[in-house]
Amino acid sequence: MTLLKRVKSLPENFVWGGATAAYQVEGATKVDGKGKTMWDDYLKKQGRFSPDPASDFYHLYPEDIELAKLYGLNAIRVSISWSRIFPTGSGKPNQAGVEYYHKLFADCFANGIEPYVSLHHFDTPKTLFDKGDWLNRDTIDKFVNYAKFCFEEFTEVNNWFTINKLISLAFSQYIQGNFPPNHHFDVTSAIQAEHNELLAHAKVVNLFKDGGYSGRIGLIHVISPVYPYPDNEKNRHAAEIEDAFMNKFLLDGTFKGEYTPETMKLINELLEVNDASLKIEPGDMEEIKKASTRNDYFGLNYYQPSFVEAYEGESTNTFNGTGEKGTTEFKFKGVGKHVKKPGVAQTDWDWNIYPEGLYDTLKRISREYPNAKTIYITENGLGYKDKYEGIGKIIDDDKRIDFIDQHVEALLKARDEGVNVQGYFVWSLEDQFSWANGYNKRYGLFYVNFETQAREIKKSALWFKELGETIKKNN
Repeated sequence: MTLLKRVKSLPENFVWGGATAAYQVEGATKVDGKGKTMWDDYLKKQGRFSPDPASDFYHLYPEDIELAKLYGLNAIRVSISWSRIFPTGSGKPNQAGVEYYHKLFADCFANGIEPYVSLHHFDTPKTLFDKGDWLNRDTIDKFVNYAKFCFEEFTEVNNWFTINKLISLAFSQYIQGNFPPNHHFDVTSAIQAEHNELLAHAKVVNLFKDGGYSGRIGLIHVISPVYPYPDNEKNRHAAEIEDAFMNKFLLDGTFKGEYTPETMKLINELLEVNDASLKIEPGDMEEIKKASTRNDYFGLNYYQPSFVEAYEGESTNTFNGTGEKGTTEFKFKGVGKHVKKPGVAQTDWDWNIYPEGLYDTLKRISREYPNAKTIYITENGLGYKDKYEGIGKIIDDDKRIDFIDQHVEALLKARDEGVNVQGYFVWSLEDQFSWANGYNKRYGLFYVNFETQAREIKKSALWFKELGETIKKNN
């Protein structure tokens, strides 16, 4: 009996993958010479969650890669832990870390799984974090040197991403305050971090291209479309400001090589209301401009849109990190407040379920940013409280199947209309440590018993396999 619903087949040569991130899956944070990240001491002090053992991917990756192969995947997103290679962010490389990633990549290739490798996924080495993280321009220089080492060492890698979700890092650190250093509505730091991360990306892309390294390179943005609700002139302007801050500022810089006057008018309005500023140093925009036509592809993460109503009060927010539905609140001074739109379902973590937003985003990128070229959906998935059924028993996650199915349908609709989308990576390959949400927010195709590290199969993995098999039929 088929599990297929809306989507019946995938295109020829389509990339059908699962996504992971080093700190969320590897565990083993204190072994083989690994240095601390921005998270280690913070999590220990907080006392809520531990990054060990996570999914113990550091030791169990052969099992997970084999599962990926058995269940129809042809690609995997992984990230290199910067502090596993350079424990303090620079200096002498840690050979044990280098060898680990060589072994991981070799295992991927041996199983017919193409690795797509990110250099930074929310895990700055603690030594650099303590000196200001991306607000310190020395971190940019250290990142470029780290990238150069990786390009020259890991020549087997064909597909690189520089930084994962630039806005998510800046927003979570300095606006929402649920990532270290836990600042709330520190608009100056947030916009500066966005710019400095983008500059770091541009410098690495230019290094890669000028150095003649083989393979492809790009970056990953999470795009959260912003819709006014109710739709009126005041709310449309609020939506435009939030869109500029969350999306357009980085998209402009990445693919146009400038922060366009239209975007900066909105950004400056936000900065003025919040008594904030942005510093752009001489040479920054030239570097960014040079890189803007050199990205080989674009990794687009999509989870949800925002529905926004104009708001003029003080900034305040409540973060739902437990899955207690209805506990999220977000009000941003000079921007707007997030509201619920009737008829749009939400997850237990109050995320809007809105596949139309992915279609709208893909059409927008294609229309407004032709330098984006080839697009991969590098993250999309449903955080859910999966119910463990026992050893060897399939876990029923029909809601996850429905979520992915609807979003893949939206992707294929945009593709049929000319948007160059060549792949989809579900978030995530297996259940993992979910940052400020800990371990009860599960995304994986494969269930992880975090006490025993046993893997169990979810129904979504069976669906993923059945749909993946259609790629071979279409070749």
